[in-house]
Amino acid sequence: MFGSEKKKEAGYLSARESRRISKENRKITQEYEKRRKRKNVDPSEYACEMRDPGNAVEFDDVHTYFFTDTGVVKSVDGVSYDVPVGKTVGVVGESGCGKSVTCLSLIQLLQRPQGQVTGGSIRLNLGDHAIDVTKAPEEAMQKIRGSEVSMIYQEPMTSLNPVFKVGEQIEEVIALHDGKDWSKEQIKARAIEMIETVGIANSEGVYGMYPHELSGGMRQRIMIAIALACNPRIIIADEPTTALDVTIQAQILDLLRSLKEKINSSIILVTHDLGVVAEMADYVVVMYAGRIVERGTAEEIFDHPAHPYTIGLMASKPVVGKKVERLYSIPGKVPNPVNMPNYCYFKDRCELCVKACDGAYPHMVRLSPTHEVSCYRYYDDKSADAAKQTAAVLDDIIAGGSDNEGEDK
Repeated sequence: MFGSEKKKEAGYLSARESRRISKENRKITQEYEKRRKRKNVDPSEYACEMRDPGNAVEFDDVHTYFFTDTGVVKSVDGVSYDVPVGKTVGVVGESGCGKSVTCLSLIQLLQRPQGQVTGGSIRLNLGDHAIDVTKAPEEAMQKIRGSEVSMIYQEPMTSLNPVFKVGEQIEEVIALHDGKDWSKEQIKARAIEMIETVGIANSEGVYGMYPHELSGGMRQRIMIAIALACNPRIIIADEPTTALDVTIQAQILDLLRSLKEKINSSIILVTHDLGVVAEMADYVVVMYAGRIVERGTAEEIFDHPAHPYTIGLMASKPVVGKKVERLYSIPGKVPNPVNMPNYCYFKDRCELCVKACDGAYPHMVRLSPTHEVSCYRYYDDKSADAAKQTAAVLDDIIAGGSDNEGEDK
């Protein structure tokens, strides 16, 4: 049996403590849910102005928490980034870092009632006006999902309804938004047109098929057809090439790129695959443990990564023509999401710590007009040269570590 002190260190909670936390969290979430479910809300209550009219969406200091029986999980903890109109922003980071939760906050499809946006704003550009979706009621969000913002989920086999034909599932989105006053024939014609648009031959035949009758690549194309059926301003692509072979991956990425240009949509590309980001993204956001550690253009992030975590990610990917004994892996583990430290979340795993890292969490430092990093190493030298020097030092550490990796373990 653990002693009381060891239990506390291990994060153990008694049944009484768990019930107390659950009761407190229920009170908090009930207030959020009550506000979200309001009816006949005046649009002026959630209207806002974009900081830059050239942006499709602006995440501004967003906090999304999950109120669980063991405590509050800060899945998204002060995230800020912009998605320009007609551009692709790649969001990268390891599983659980808050990439998908940030996007789900935009369309307000968090797991309720535990998941709630507790702070910040998400400004959505609707052309002639803008709204803050964190203040918008569910009634307003139902009109926005699918028509203004659509999401392509990472696993089409579980995202598509197995008991409905794929054509009917495309029709449902059209009928809910653009096709409210259309006839059944018009809606069906539009659904078949969308199947053709995503590059599926025999569109009329596929229209009457069930998801299990289609290949993985075809199911993903159907998901894209559903997402683009109403020409949304923003497309959220959450791991769109997961579980697809490389040939189909390339076809899906080419399809997304061409359709984005055709309807001038913006894409938020959520992925673990750095190769996909390098090929698709104009801008890159790197997340770790619910916060952004680095953001910039794709060229800046890939050519001059600045944060030790970003450099570690780059070092861990395989490179054609480069033979290594074993791929680099970032040491250590992510901190407990219920009890995050006050200092830099990456400090305990970082191989480039400086004395200042013992202080408060570092704010963003601007290295160029578009490149920012959250790291104490750049407080004195805010230049691209400092980023190169940091990368070179970590490269030496990685090279030395891979030579002796077997001995360390």
